[in-house]
Amino acid sequence: MIEGFLLGVIVTASLTAAGFFWRFYRQTRDNLFLAFAAAFAIEGINRMAFLMVDKPSEGSPIIYMVRLVAFLLLLGAIVAKNRQTPGKRK
Repeated sequence: MIEGFLLGVIVTASLTAAGFFWRFYRQTRDNLFLAFAAAFAIEGINRMAFLMVDKPSEGSPIIYMVRLVAFLLLLGAIVAKNRQTPGKRK
């Protein structure tokens, strides 16, 4: 029971963070904010799906694959941001 509550808190926090980063992206058009919004949304949806499973297992490979996609998205955005020429940075 407490696990479901805590997962709900994580889902809410992740989707809220995604909303904030989406707003920052719309204001600045900086792709780094877009990547953070997408990563937090992916993680929130992943945790929401975790709530729907009858007997969830943290050791499931699919859960780690989804998290890997979110982290690789962030890593790619950070690398792309750092590779920009100084005059083109937003």
